[in-house]
Amino acid sequence: MQIGFFDSGVGGITVLHDALKILPNEDYVYYADTLNVPYGPKPKDQVKKYIFAAVDFIVKQQVKAVVIACNTATSVAIEDLRVKYDIPIIGMEPAVKPAVEKNKNVNKRVLVTATALTLKEKKLKNLITKLDNRHIVDLLPLPGLVQFAEKIEFRDEVVLPYLEEQLSQFDLRQYETIVLGCTHFSFYKDMFRKLLPVHTAIIDGNMGTIKNLKRYLEKMQTINEGKGNVIFYNSGVRIDDKEKLANYSKLFKRLDSISV
Repeated sequence: MQIGFFDSGVGGITVLHDALKILPNEDYVYYADTLNVPYGPKPKDQVKKYIFAAVDFIVKQQVKAVVIACNTATSVAIEDLRVKYDIPIIGMEPAVKPAVEKNKNVNKRVLVTATALTLKEKKLKNLITKLDNRHIVDLLPLPGLVQFAEKIEFRDEVVLPYLEEQLSQFDLRQYETIVLGCTHFSFYKDMFRKLLPVHTAIIDGNMGTIKNLKRYLEKMQTINEGKGNVIFYNSGVRIDDKEKLANYSKLFKRLDSISV
């Protein structure tokens, strides 16, 4: 059986990229909700409808687990999804815990970047309240990065000015760690690196999510059942068009080129 991956758009490719490294002997279904991306600026109830429609479709593809490779979708709907479906539903969570723990013994701050909807949801607020007893966590929405990724826009001269402007409101010397709390943002790790002090770590929750998926598969004794094949769907339409498949290939190549 296959493993389903869901994202509002192409951001989940950054998580699937890690899955193909850690779990190469699995087959995958990747669903990008390209008709409705971005989710960040939209009302919560509308986003939940999109998510459930997508996961309903994915489950019908005979999958053994679903990875919600989208921080926004996880924050909005993960608990309700787990109630509805009897297969493992693995969500994303901004890597606040490792970021705060990393800063335990240093007098520095943590910057959590994500979509506006993720940042205002109770799930993240409760997580920060639980972990951040020193009040060192700051928040920054970066909706422009979602738009850039969906356009497969990775040119320095286009993206760096946006990032530089958004980060300019912070004294970056005060930050030990920056959390990329949206899967789209991981396409731009190298650009963050160009703008951040050498000491500042850049982390996301992608690898932790895949390790969690692996534990589920091992527990269910359903691991290593495929050959690394991936079927792509854009809002329920299977992608066989060479040009569109080439775009996904560009995204994987982009991730292969990043060394941060």
